[in-house]
Amino acid sequence: MSAQTGAKKGKISTYFKGVKAEMKKVIWPSRKELINYTVVVVLISVIVSLIVWVLDLGIHRILSLIIK
Repeated sequence: MSAQTGAKKGKISTYFKGVKAEMKKVIWPSRKELINYTVVVVLISVIVSLIVWVLDLGIHRILSLIIK
């Protein structure tokens, strides 16, 4: 049973070494870039939600005319 435990520890150790190596390759955005990206995501989310709201409102009105 200890051989399996040792093999699992070796696999886990290898995994985390790989994770550490990949994290060194990551190019992290600067604070200014991060703020810009966040603003873009929030604005697009608001625009899409407004479009969905207008479509929902229109469909609701059309269906209410048909149902009456």
